[in-house]
Amino acid sequence: MINRWLVAFLMLMTVSAFAQKKDMNTTVSKLLQQMTLEEKLGQLNLPSIGFDVTGPILSQGVEEKIRKGLVGGVFNTFTPSAVRKLQDLAVKETRLKIPLLFGYDVIHGHRTIFPINLGLAASWDMDLLQRTARVAAEEASADGLNWTFSPMVDIARDPRWGRVSEGAGEDPYLGSQIGKAMVQGYQGIDLSKNNTILACVKHFALYGASEAGRDYNTVDMSRVKMYNEYLPPYKAAVQAGAGSVMTSFNEIDGIPATANKWLLTDLLRKQYGFNGLIVTDYTAINEMIAHGMGDEKKVGELSLNAGVDMDMVGEVFLKHGAQLVKEGKVSMAQIDAAVRRILEAKFKLGLFEDPYRYISEERNKTEIMNAQQLALSKEAAIKSMVLLKNSNQVLPLNASKKIAFIGPLVKDQRNLIGSWSGAGDYKKAVSLWAALEQKGGGYLYAKGCNLLEDENLLKRLNAHDGQITRETATPEQLITEAVATAQQADVVVAVLGEAFGMSGEAASRSMIGLPENQLALLKALKATGKPVVLVLMNGRPLTVSWENENIDAILETWFGGTQAGAAIADVLFGAANPSGKLTMSWPRNVGQIPIYYNAKNTGRPLDENQKYTTKYLDVPNTPLYPFGYGLSYTTFTYGDLKLDKKSITAKDKIQVTVTVSNTGNYDGVETVQLYIRDLVGTITRPVKELKGFKKVELKKGESKEVSFTISVEDLKFYNSDLKFVAEPGAFKVFVGGNSQEVKEAGFELK
Repeated sequence: MINRWLVAFLMLMTVSAFAQKKDMNTTVSKLLQQMTLEEKLGQLNLPSIGFDVTGPILSQGVEEKIRKGLVGGVFNTFTPSAVRKLQDLAVKETRLKIPLLFGYDVIHGHRTIFPINLGLAASWDMDLLQRTARVAAEEASADGLNWTFSPMVDIARDPRWGRVSEGAGEDPYLGSQIGKAMVQGYQGIDLSKNNTILACVKHFALYGASEAGRDYNTVDMSRVKMYNEYLPPYKAAVQAGAGSVMTSFNEIDGIPATANKWLLTDLLRKQYGFNGLIVTDYTAINEMIAHGMGDEKKVGELSLNAGVDMDMVGEVFLKHGAQLVKEGKVSMAQIDAAVRRILEAKFKLGLFEDPYRYISEERNKTEIMNAQQLALSKEAAIKSMVLLKNSNQVLPLNASKKIAFIGPLVKDQRNLIGSWSGAGDYKKAVSLWAALEQKGGGYLYAKGCNLLEDENLLKRLNAHDGQITRETATPEQLITEAVATAQQADVVVAVLGEAFGMSGEAASRSMIGLPENQLALLKALKATGKPVVLVLMNGRPLTVSWENENIDAILETWFGGTQAGAAIADVLFGAANPSGKLTMSWPRNVGQIPIYYNAKNTGRPLDENQKYTTKYLDVPNTPLYPFGYGLSYTTFTYGDLKLDKKSITAKDKIQVTVTVSNTGNYDGVETVQLYIRDLVGTITRPVKELKGFKKVELKKGESKEVSFTISVEDLKFYNSDLKFVAEPGAFKVFVGGNSQEVKEAGFELK
């Protein structure tokens, strides 16, 4: 009976989907027949109007263009009143009354801000990531928006690149899982619901591999590397149903992504089966002139023929599209296909049925920053934190001790919500000091130093709303005060890191350590002889070799979002046990960059006893903190691996089991990680590849068996012919709490 009901339900859903698609085709085809070429080109136009500017220019005369039917969507406008005003122009004053899309950078929350994406990724919690994206969609849609330019799924192995803060790190498998979770969170199961929004996978493609870690820079790599290491997260997010994809600024095979037909048409549309809309990044078409691809008209032609549907802010299609069609350089079929995809997105969002679906003053009042959403922000902040060091169990703090909190970020609110915080209001963020006072206060405090003293950097950041202020006291006076405060305490907690503008877009750094003035403070605090805990707030991996050698405990909190202070206080005092794991390797110094766990062996692998092997003279090859690394207040012990068979065929699966025990004094959560190595291949293979992970809650003294299933699909890779294959031979399997400390066993694929 149950099966018959299930079959009936699935049949009903299939019929409903077919009917919806038929209605969509009818609606869109009818509009296309009615539209002039100018109106069609208008649908391809996405200007910016409103509150935020994330590029070098701002659109002009947008309202008049909307009246003329020359705008398909608007970027950077939100709130019900602002959106209603523009939607009114589209549906009441244009000839065909086609509604507008409303897009915005909802990156790690909308009004309720969650930890930066690199921090969220450190939770290794796909349910959490999906829930944060769901809340972001609920808030954004209650604010008049129906489209977000997220998730960013670029693989990044160079922490100098500022936009590592916006992604999931260095691993294609983990990045793929996170991309899928976020798409599902934003879009839900029904895009026409008024609390879901269109996701946009970005930046297609390879943007995270920019040379020298410098934003917008050149990218160059082999197709084998693309397919195996950089493309999987884009493909996974597209196959999860993402409704749109954004082009990247970089070039691929010498052709900028926005004009790259192989990338946008052959790979994305034909190989991946993507049928949603493709939008450029901010003025990406115009910027191809500087790449050396031709004048504005030429780059517009290249973009349209490559498969771009929508031009963000540049208005190149609007200016030159008609002439390009007239001259036969772009076909009307190409224009119609682009318009169709944009209109289909609007149909799927339910905008033809109700253009005001996402405009609700009532929802705006009740569904933004409510108690449940703020609780999720705190939960996410706690789960994102990574304990990097904890000598002599300095953490958790003993509340009965006299504790000094020192540093420019102790009372700070603005930096807590990080870069790409969009519509977030930092004044609503809970600082660490405010959270401590809520717990009863009584703690010592000194600022210790300014966030920055570097005049040139200060000017650069403050010129772009860095909001960094300095005390009138000299650096020496601030340190003297801090040392005097520290000497009164039993334990010192130094809260240091980056300003929010030091990571994110256009925020690459050649040196990624703590600012010199902060490091000087830390050294002075160390010299007091007091135990020192370093709480880091930052948007990227940092080079903290001195800190690791000299400071008693280090807690990475990233930029933790609206409830960051409350979450940090809970972790510091043991109300919560940190469980985050790094998703990017932390280098010992910038000379090791790029450094990542899934590298390949050379023909002369490391041998410290031999001169002519791959190594540095001055530092080890290994990172300071490896991928997957993160401590807990408790300890976890791994037993030996058990494999249920020693060999498999393509039709078999192998079961890997390990016993994990909590051998410490606290209840805790461990992320158990599974890696595989293909020992011999027709192309060289990485020394390890993540293929699975499980989060396990263990009470103090408790043990659990954790099992993974490996199938032939887990062993496949793209060979030199770009065929996705699994090759027979020997494999190693590794399981552990990070990519370096693992148990291993072997098996064979027959």
